[in-house]
Amino acid sequence: MSDTDPTSGADASRPGAASTIVVGYSAKPEGRAALARAIRMARTSSAKIVIVHTSPDEEVAGLEEEMAGTGVTYEIHPAPDVLDPAEELIKVSESSADAMIVIGLRRRSPVGKLLLGSNAQRVLLDASCPVLAVKAEDSGGR
Repeated sequence: MSDTDPTSGADASRPGAASTIVVGYSAKPEGRAALARAIRMARTSSAKIVIVHTSPDEEVAGLEEEMAGTGVTYEIHPAPDVLDPAEELIKVSESSADAMIVIGLRRRSPVGKLLLGSNAQRVLLDASCPVLAVKAEDSGGR
């Protein structure tokens, strides 16, 4: 794997490594998968995590507790427009010169694979930084 591969355990001080990982979070399986991957990456690279969420307050309280136990530097950032979280992810990622975005994707049926969620598509097409798309674990029902 190359120096710039976010899953290679690259040190944040090495060229090409992201020092800020922006995560699109929700309490759904795909949001949880994105956060879990971001935490693993941050632990190996000493990167800071910025969690952009559209979750209700009660879910965010649990998220604070969870993140406090990870040992990584983090910030929790609510998306002001719950209907356009993609815009907020892109905007937050642009505040760091060496950011990357981690988003979660749902597993889809064969027909559903022809379509990609509009927020995920927008982030993949419009972000100026690397984007890692993580699939949630398969729960058995496709």
